[in-house]
Amino acid sequence: MARVIVDVMPKPEILDPQGQAIARALPSLGFDNVTSVRQGKRFEIEVDGGDPLDVANRAAEAMLANPVIEDFTVRIED
Repeated sequence: MARVIVDVMPKPEILDPQGQAIARALPSLGFDNVTSVRQGKRFEIEVDGGDPLDVANRAAEAMLANPVIEDFTVRIED
């Protein structure tokens, strides 16, 4: 069984209001050197049989990511 990680992030040209809110709040917690935050999603998929990267790529394209506003990467976790 393989564990595959799918990371989904907003495309660089898309505004990220959640990330901006986090970036504005961090200095009040003592993180004065943070200049930017982008918030995304992480999915962990366990695949039993077949090509796990292919399964995860197809799942990301079909459901996990919105290709209009998000990019995704897929990798097998060791």
